[in-house]
Amino acid sequence: MTISMTGFAARKGQGVGHSWSWDLRSVNGKGLDLRLRLPDWIDGLELALRGELAKALGRGNVALALKVQRDGMGEGVEGLRLNHAALQAALAALREVEDQAMQIGVTLGQATASDVLALRGVLDSSAVEVDTAALRTAILADLPALLADFNAMRAGEGLALNGILTAQIDRIASLVADAKIAAAARQGEAAQALKDGVAKILANTDAVDAARLAQELAILAVKNDITEEIDRLTAHVGAARALLADQGQIGRKFDFLVQEFLREANTLCSKAQSIALTRIGLDLKTVIDQMREQVQNVE
Repeated sequence: MTISMTGFAARKGQGVGHSWSWDLRSVNGKGLDLRLRLPDWIDGLELALRGELAKALGRGNVALALKVQRDGMGEGVEGLRLNHAALQAALAALREVEDQAMQIGVTLGQATASDVLALRGVLDSSAVEVDTAALRTAILADLPALLADFNAMRAGEGLALNGILTAQIDRIASLVADAKIAAAARQGEAAQALKDGVAKILANTDAVDAARLAQELAILAVKNDITEEIDRLTAHVGAARALLADQGQIGRKFDFLVQEFLREANTLCSKAQSIALTRIGLDLKTVIDQMREQVQNVE
């Protein structure tokens, strides 16, 4: 089954007096590159998440964002509680400032609740103890559902990729068959080219060296023969179909196979010796290049 490296999933969870939201997305990459944005106050969370993601995913540039907040409190005020002693001290200080200002005839603006809360120590995060071990366990327990949604999308994208790649492989197989027919049709032309080559050698040589003549004839024959290229392309088509049916991670293997496809298509073009074969070779290179672009997204 073909899996795409492009995917997205979002999910919300709740437990241990906290709520959280996930955002997981990925694009293609040569290896597995994990980028995590997590709360830094939950001990051991990043290490655990990296391990789970590495086991679940093979390749791709993967970005995971997690936001966590205490139930009933807004984002950004996690674990904050009023420090009553500090609040009383702050209010007493404000009262003293106002009294002294009035004594010298200075009128001050009325302090708001936000002004008071902004004073250092009034909101105390240390007063709240959070069991991060239990919270980490709850968050990690929610991860498989997120990964299931994420992998389902990557599988759906992979199914579409499979259809595109199958059509491209079919097109390549058709072009290879056309090349085989065109090669057979130009056998007469190839034979004439070989005769012309022999005549050229004889015209430029006073005494014919039988061994040298045999060598030159062999070189000319190889230059005109595309049988091996057609056979290799046919074998590559079979290998590509087998890869698409494979259950493992096929991206790297497929990328290498595309390079082999292109190498044989280039050689076919260089040996074409006919307009028909040259056109087929160029069409082959075009389809193979299009296939290479799609393969870049396969895990």
